[in-house]
This record gives sequence, C-alpha cells and structure tokens, in this order.
Amino acid sequence: MPKAPSIEDLLKDKKDKAKSSAVTGKLNEKMEDIRLREEEKLAEEKAQSLSLPYISLREFPIVPEALALIPRETARKLSTVAFLQSGDEIRVATNAPSPEVDALIKKIMDEQHAHVVLYYVSEDSFAHAEKMYDILPEIKEVIYGYRIKEEDLLKYQKEIASPADLQDRIAKVNVTDVTTLILGAALKSGASDVHVEAEEEDVKVRFRLDGVLRDAAKLPKDLWKQIIGRFKLLAGVKINIEDAPQDGRITIYLGKEKIDIRVSFLPTAFGESVVMRILRPTAIALEFDSLGIRGTALERLKREIARPNGMIITTGPTGSGKTTTLYAVLKKLNQPDVKIITLEDPIEYKLEGINQSQIEHSKNYGFAQGLRSILRQDPDVVMVGEIRDLETADIAIQAALTGHLVLSTIHTNSASGAIPRFMSMGVKPFLLAPALNAVIAQRLVRRLCKDCKEPVTLAPDVLKQVKQILSSIPQAAGEKSMDLDTLKFMGLGKGCDTCGHFGYKGRVGIYEIFTMNKEIEKIILSTEVSEYQIQELAVKEGMLTMAQDGLLKAADGFISVDEVLSVANVVDAEATA
Repeated sequence: MPKAPSIEDLLKDKKDKAKSSAVTGKLNEKMEDIRLREEEKLAEEKAQSLSLPYISLREFPIVPEALALIPRETARKLSTVAFLQSGDEIRVATNAPSPEVDALIKKIMDEQHAHVVLYYVSEDSFAHAEKMYDILPEIKEVIYGYRIKEEDLLKYQKEIASPADLQDRIAKVNVTDVTTLILGAALKSGASDVHVEAEEEDVKVRFRLDGVLRDAAKLPKDLWKQIIGRFKLLAGVKINIEDAPQDGRITIYLGKEKIDIRVSFLPTAFGESVVMRILRPTAIALEFDSLGIRGTALERLKREIARPNGMIITTGPTGSGKTTTLYAVLKKLNQPDVKIITLEDPIEYKLEGINQSQIEHSKNYGFAQGLRSILRQDPDVVMVGEIRDLETADIAIQAALTGHLVLSTIHTNSASGAIPRFMSMGVKPFLLAPALNAVIAQRLVRRLCKDCKEPVTLAPDVLKQVKQILSSIPQAAGEKSMDLDTLKFMGLGKGCDTCGHFGYKGRVGIYEIFTMNKEIEKIILSTEVSEYQIQELAVKEGMLTMAQDGLLKAADGFISVDEVLSVANVVDAEATA
C-alpha cells in the first residue's frame, strides 16, 4: 500500500506547481510582449507605406470626449476611433483605411469645425482603444453636459436685454445653465472680458464693457465649486488643480461665426479667479475710417504703408488697440501677390490669406528666434507682436533695411517717445534713422451713445483748456479752421436700451502719427536724442497730438471732452499748460 503524502510533501508539490505556473506565466508574458512589439513594428512599416503617421494607443492617453465623437458600432465596423480632441484639431486612428473612413473624417470635420489628422494603428492598438467604450456611458452625460449649445446661448441672449437683467435671470436657472447664461449675457452686451471672482461672502461676476469693468451679478458662495468646475471642463484644464495658475480655451459657434474665449484661472485668497477674454472677429474694425484715423494723418500713413520696406511702429499701453491698428494695416496690404507673415503672442484673430505664427516660450520660440525663421520664408511684409529687447529690435531693423516692410508695437506714452525707447535698448542710431517710416501712438476713448447723448456746457476752466489745445493745431495738419467761440460739445446722457443704460456704446481711437523727415533723422543721429525736440518737429510738420485729435472728434459729437482729457492729459501736458 503506497504511503500517504505528508503535509510537507503536499506543500512542496504546491509550491513547485506554483513556481512552474509563475515561470510559465512570465514566459507567456514575455512571448506576448515580443508578439506585440513585432505587431507594432509591422504596423509602423504599414503606416509608412500608406504615408500615414503611426501611433501606439497603448502608450497614448485617450481622451473620452474625442472617443465619443464616433459611435462604438461605427468604430467596430470601420476599425477607427477618435483618440484626441485639442482646440481645432481632432486625431483619429484606423487599422483599415478606406473610402468609408475618409467619409467619416469629412463628416467629423463638418460637424466639429475642426481639422482632422488620421493615424495608422495596429489591431492590438485599436482593440485597446475600443475597450475604452466600456467606461464611456459613465462619463458621456458629463462630457455632453459641459458643452455650450448654440440654441441655449441664443435663447439666453434673447431673454437678456442688458447686463442689468443677468442677476434676475441667474436666480431662475439651475447651476448647469449658469455658465451658459453668463457667456450669453456677455456676448449680447458686447463685453470683451468676463471676470468671475470668489470673494469672502459671495462670487462676483463683472463684464468689461468699452474698456471699463462693470458689476453684472453676484452668485452664492456655496455654488462656487460647481461653477468653477464647469468652467474648467469647458476650458479643458485640470479640475483638481486649485493652487496653481492654468490657461485654457473655449470655442463657441454661433451660426457661421466662430468665437474663441481664452480662459485664465488664478488662485486667490477666497478661491480661484476666472477671467475669460472673448475674441470675436466681428467685434474688431479693420478699416481706417472705423478706427478713427483721419485727414492728413491718414494720407501720410497710407503713403508709408505703400512703401516696399521700412518700419511702422504702433505705441501705447496695454489695451490701447495697437494690435487692431496693425491688423487694419495688414488688411490693407493683403493682396494675392504679397506674402505676409505674423509673429504673435498669442494669435488673437485669424486673418484669411495671412500666415500667422504663435510664440511658444516653452519651446524656445520667442520673438527673436521666430523673426529669424520668418525671414527665411521670403515674406514681403512681417508683423512682430512686440519689440521688447535689443535682439528683436536689431533683427527687425535689419529686415526693414533689406527690403521688408516690418510692423510692430512698442510700449511708450507718445509717438515721439518711441525713438528714445529704441535708443535705450541699445539700437544703433545710424540703422534706426533710415529704417523707421512712421510711429503711431494711440489710446481708446469711449463713444457717446448716439441715442441718448446730450449737449453740454463746459466749465470755464475746461473750455479755456480746450481752446488752448485746439488753437495750437498746426496749419500743416490740414484741418479746417474753426471758430473757437462757437464750439459745441456733446456729453453723457441718461442712458437707454441701446447702450445698456451706461451712456457709452463702443470705442474709437485717438491718435498722433508722425512720419520720418530729415530734421528728425538729424536728431536721431545726434549725440543727445530729445523726445521733446522730436515732438516739436513732428508737430511743426503737421502732426496732431492725441489731445488735439480727440478734441476734434469731441467737436464732431462722437466723444466727450471729459473722456479726451482724462485719457490724453498725461501725454499732452505741454500742450495744455
């Protein structure tokens, strides 16, 4: 009779089997790993033969929102999945390219208003991605719930006559609709920015209208977490990050109009602050008449723009409309036989027919590096978003001297201050003098509402100041002579539905524009460059100061005298003395 195995024997046998099983398992894993690597290698070779980019979806994080763009049944039938949606780009992967896949891609492009890039993947890679559909039902409702629907925006825009109606309407909607309601009200009112700020007791919503922040509504503090979470989902940033700044983007389609919204999140003492910059192409004026450039200044500027080379500089503080002015110049120059390239930080508005490049500081692609690259692209016209250092200034000046028309901005208070600013950077005077064509200094002033503005009588001291400024307009400026004793001005009215009861509607620029001449060149080449001498010579040659340009517009009834003096008095202290 055989001897029964002892407990020790049984345990040893179990360990041996487990060890053997572990070895077999590891061997199988290794064989599977070799098989997968071989499959990926073959897929990569197949991608090259098809002239498609290759990707392994086992190593790439699949975005559920992108996955939801293609139904699971369609994905299985065509062996095709969408795996990434970022801004205006969607990435799609297939294991079986076909005309049906091409038709699917065209459908996605039409529905999403996006550019689609097709990748080739292995069967295993597709199978891995296809398994992600198992968790999609759990998040699909969330994904679609955080998209802003065009019909909802239009509905709220109709319900809100002015920002003042926002508070009452917010109290009647659920938290899900609050974000849509805020953006709908902002678009209806023409706001350029929306500020949503957590305070100690509540959450404040403010709109920037015609350059001025105005209170729009208050939200309960206990809803803040839900509201900011919704904004983060819309903007595509990390929801769980609360102690670091984040930047995102929201894209909205209203009919044929595409609206981009840049969103910034910033930690503050009582919660994060959200600022949304609304970039609406239809909101910018790209004609000189709409901007407010007029008379002799307009004719001189057109002449300088028509030159094949040189530099045209705009100057002023942030928010003074410098970029919009440069866009207007670009639109004037945009012809089929002209190659135009821009370098911007960031690209605010897309201009058809113009090559626009965006600065990427994280990739060491700044203004200087970008400008060097642009000049290798054989452009006729180059726009550089800003000149802020000697390296960028030198490259821009060299480009202007070698057959390119260069447009850019610089931060100074006046047109005449641009030249000393260049000199302080270290620019060589003998290069700057022949390179510079014209300098445009500007500010934005609120327009009086045409439906409720009223005639005003100026205080004696203000009237005296106005007469002093207007009486010093040079004859060379080409302005019609006026009777200073019969001047009439308009002022702020009581407000109406047209302007949202603010009294202002829209903004217009006030400018001073000087073009180079021999006398100014001599000052640049002299040992001491005086801003005041340059200003004096420019005025002698017919340049209107910003205060003069503004008061002429005030005399035409567009803007108020108070607005002009509050914006231009620092620049034109000499003229008002």
